Amino acid sequence: MMGLSLRLEDAGYAVGSRVLELLCNREKFSNAEFSDKSLLVVLWLLFSLFQGNRRETRLLGVLSFVHSTVWKVLFGKVADSLEKGTEHEDEYMISEKELLVNRFISIPKDMGTFNCGAFVAGIVKGVLENAGFPAVVTAHFVPIEGQQRPRTTILIKFADEVLKREARLSQ
Repeated sequence: MMGLSLRLEDAGYAVGSRVLELLCNREKFSNAEFSDKSLLVVLWLLFSLFQGNRRETRLLGVLSFVHSTVWKVLFGKVADSLEKGTEHEDEYMISEKELLVNRFISIPKDMGTFNCGAFVAGIVKGVLENAGFPAVVTAHFVPIEGQQRPRTTILIKFADEVLKREARLSQ
């Protein structure tokens, strides 16, 4: 079970690092770089849509970037919520009522609490770490009263160095 979750996270990490690179790239794409014209059109559209994006240097800025811009590119909408953890200063949560990667998946009972959201957690980790915000990112099911399916929460626990840097920048 853990092996499958780790493989999903690793695959998501690779996607996240490339998404960040694509959204922050300031150079124009040239026709000579791509043999597949449809790929060129998609990349050009993404580039022109997010041309003004620069890498964030502040914690709330990068979280907002993931919650809105990255989520829109990947899922066509902004995430349902972005919240700060109440118990720990270094924890933030991105919640989605019906995460796309879990929507059409039935998990066998013998797999317990396996969550395909591990792939999305890997994407978020890839974006954050490559933007200079190391964190432990995990996906969890959270039951909703009166609902059959639980929501998925992506829990982000930032490294101490991120919090120290944020405190220094706030002075």
